[in-house]
Amino acid sequence: MHQAHLTVSQHTIAGGVHVLALAGEIDHTTADTFRQALTADDDVSSQYLVVDFHGVTFMDSSGINVLVAANNAARARDGWLRLADVPKPVLDVLHIVGLDDVIPLYPTLSQALAPEAAA
Repeated sequence: MHQAHLTVSQHTIAGGVHVLALAGEIDHTTADTFRQALTADDDVSSQYLVVDFHGVTFMDSSGINVLVAANNAARARDGWLRLADVPKPVLDVLHIVGLDDVIPLYPTLSQALAPEAAA
């Protein structure tokens, strides 16, 4: 049986935006890693989040559940969640469940971080 792997790198940029860069697969075996990264600093970093999906090769409903919870948490703090550079296979999953209508998607990380993106 194949064991999925997910690596997460993260940093906070000026303005308090927390950026997560993901690589690997998001499924039931890695969803906790993803969830923990999104909620690493519940007081600050989960208010404004950008998740860079550039290196993600697969995501199932486990990842969808994590994104829905993170989006709800950010909104509860008057913040936002944005997704950047989402590969087509993951984009297809987001589209099927309608999450692309709920969470803003950006073609690149720099576009997701641009101040005018907040408008």
